[in-house]
Amino acid sequence: MTDSLLPTPSSKSTLIDDTIITQMRTLIGAIKKHNYAYYVLDNPILEDSEYDQLRLSLVELEEQYPDLVQPDSPINQVGDTPLSAFNQVTHDVPMLSLGNVFDYDDLHNFMRRVNDRLSDAQQNPEYEIELKLDGLAVSLKYEYGQFVQAVTRGDGRVGEDITQNTKTIRNLPLWLSDAKDIELLEVRGEVLMPKAGFERLNRLAEENEDKTFANPRNAAAGSLRQLDPAVAASRPLAFYAYSVNQGLPDIIETQSAALAWLKDIGFTVSAVEVVSNPRAAQVYYESVIETRDDLPFEIDGTVIKVNSLALQQQLGYLSREPRWATAYKFPAETVITRLNNIEWQVGRTGQLTPVGKLEPVKVGGVTVSNVTLHNFGEIQRLDVRAGDMVSVHRAGDVIPKVTRVWHEQRPDNSEPVTLPSNCPVCDSPVILPEGEALARCTGGLFCPAQQQEALIHFVSRRAMDIDGLGERWLISFFEHGLVKTVADIYQLHNHQDDLITYEKLGEKSVNNIISAIEDSKHTTLARFIYALGIRGVGETTAQNLAQQFGELDSLMAADIDTLLQTPDVGAITAELIYEFFRAPHNIEVIDELIKAGVHWDAVEQTVAEGLPLDGQTWVITGALDSMARDEAKAKLQALGAKVVGSVSAKTTALLAGEKAGSKLTKAEKLGVKVVGEDEFLALVGD
Repeated sequence: MTDSLLPTPSSKSTLIDDTIITQMRTLIGAIKKHNYAYYVLDNPILEDSEYDQLRLSLVELEEQYPDLVQPDSPINQVGDTPLSAFNQVTHDVPMLSLGNVFDYDDLHNFMRRVNDRLSDAQQNPEYEIELKLDGLAVSLKYEYGQFVQAVTRGDGRVGEDITQNTKTIRNLPLWLSDAKDIELLEVRGEVLMPKAGFERLNRLAEENEDKTFANPRNAAAGSLRQLDPAVAASRPLAFYAYSVNQGLPDIIETQSAALAWLKDIGFTVSAVEVVSNPRAAQVYYESVIETRDDLPFEIDGTVIKVNSLALQQQLGYLSREPRWATAYKFPAETVITRLNNIEWQVGRTGQLTPVGKLEPVKVGGVTVSNVTLHNFGEIQRLDVRAGDMVSVHRAGDVIPKVTRVWHEQRPDNSEPVTLPSNCPVCDSPVILPEGEALARCTGGLFCPAQQQEALIHFVSRRAMDIDGLGERWLISFFEHGLVKTVADIYQLHNHQDDLITYEKLGEKSVNNIISAIEDSKHTTLARFIYALGIRGVGETTAQNLAQQFGELDSLMAADIDTLLQTPDVGAITAELIYEFFRAPHNIEVIDELIKAGVHWDAVEQTVAEGLPLDGQTWVITGALDSMARDEAKAKLQALGAKVVGSVSAKTTALLAGEKAGSKLTKAEKLGVKVVGEDEFLALVGD
């Protein structure tokens, strides 16, 4: 390559500028689109945490390249243009937004910046902490105690007059007898929809086949901006006050006292805490996280304010936010990060699962570097590629997942993901049946990945229940050649001396494992069938197969038509069972297990015909007080019922214990009979 083809320093600079400007324009477009959807349409298209990330990325670029800041940058903009359907009102005092902090270091830096602007005598002031309510910010005006006007935040300078709709809010005082001598009182706060009311509203919308709301904040904002006040009056709204901007009595000197006064004269306010240092603020913040689910309304963090009103005035404002207050946001449940690569893992049944390797990012309070992409069909649906920026969601203990791909930020050299033609573990061919999304390795039990997973499944609690022989030791034994198939587990007693030398295993642990293996030899036919790991055969199907055939030999000899006579076994599962028992390697392993002493008591086959629940299909959900769910299942089957795992229109009844979840909801929607535990006990007692 000649020097003439290399960029000159000036052309390099131009290329960098063009790249930065392109990044800025992409971020500006995304932020503006969200602002319009959030503030004008009340129909957000992003999670708050995603929006915060986009905004922070643009702020960082503008700070690093101030000469390239775009004239239409939304960074100093508070909201968006008010709707033309409502009269527009200019705020006497602008309704600004708040800055954000996301962890203890950010909080400490915020308080340090406050101290930097105070004299030595004013250092380390008190801070007042409130709940950050997730609703619509509104400014209310009272003249001599009489409510006269309500205005939305709008763009911070001009808002919408929603007085008539606001009058319908049930906990909003329209007359303040204790403020009748105040010429003009301006109170600001949040209009929100409590969780219970939101659930009722959406339930009613579903029944009427109307559009449902995405979240309570969305529902509250949409209700207040109805052109017909009667619609707003029908919605379960509430107002929570958080500040007084005009008309506060001179005797009140702190934010906490101002909220106490508002409460005394008739307003509803949220919980308030006063602290004197960042550590105390952090402790309160963490306590709020623990109890947030018990609150009657949604919150997305806390708001921390300098408590002294005089110091608030002294500290002043930036263009978009006050210097004396900030929002301490909860850990983001949805964040944006880069998907660096996609790798393929092979499971017990040979299914290939794509796993996304992420640029490590903190989401839902933990650092996440991997995310499942489920299957090849999901990759195609998302159109996700290595190098893409993606939104990753995690809430509570939910497994992280990709919820959005930022195609507009895709690198120019990206390539679509292709399905591997060969297994990444054993190099056997990979197949993707027509019309399916799940690709599989054809290596079967000869594939090391499937062998390992088959071992782990075989010893699990609901299978052979070999206590003490966990995943760690099984994989180690596998890698050292001590076990290759599940039958080898019953030969481990021949290697007892070798096992004792394993790190941290020891003689006592080895003896316990050998004893547990010996105990597992006496099992049930249903457990044994389930432990074999036949694709499509879960616990319920294994129980039904044991009951249907009574003996293992009969099951192994059954053809597809015979298998189809088993409850809960369809054409695909029947074919999978049939093929499993036709594989010579599988027969060899089963024979070795029987020779090793694995056995079970004879199955007492129940003839359903003539029994009380013959022909009925039941589903069990939730926790039962009087017995385990397996015992309840056995009792139902003894009465002739078929017990399956999912609710459908063909379900006769749902046995619902404590904390019944989605199955109960579906049963109620389909009109399926729901049986409580007391009614069930009476039934089996009779």
